[in-house]
Amino acid sequence: MSTDWYKSSYSAATAACVEVAVSSDRKSVSVRDSKNPDGAILTYQAAAWQSFIQDIQEDRFRRA
Repeated sequence: MSTDWYKSSYSAATAACVEVAVSSDRKSVSVRDSKNPDGAILTYQAAAWQSFIQDIQEDRFRRA
């Protein structure tokens, strides 16, 4: 089974970034280092990933 990995359109071709893949049942999201695609893959429940993305969009990680 092939997994479709996606990299941000904001990322340059040689820039360090992560790649994301959504499971076929859309219940989980996997993340890997684009520089090491054969390395570790982190997998999150879709709801947890969506919460993380929302926190980014709402700038909740900004340092004071």
